[in-house]
Amino acid sequence: APIVPCVVGPTAAGKTAVAALLAQRFPCEIISVDSAMVYRGMDIGTAKPGRDVLAIAPHHLIDIRDPWESYSAGQFC
Repeated sequence: APIVPCVVGPTAAGKTAVAALLAQRFPCEIISVDSAMVYRGMDIGTAKPGRDVLAIAPHHLIDIRDPWESYSAGQFC
């Protein structure tokens, strides 16, 4: 079975940088499970990855909802 690394930690711990390093070393895609990054236009308060990081590997579940739309863990699954 393939190994699926999960990068977890508190806010501002450097998870995005670690994920980018992993993606540079191993072919992979990045799935964000940050509850605020799903919303479009919330870039500053959520520290979304920049274009340089987004270009390293495909990212999922970022900017998939407008701020007025609800999104739940049930919809995520």
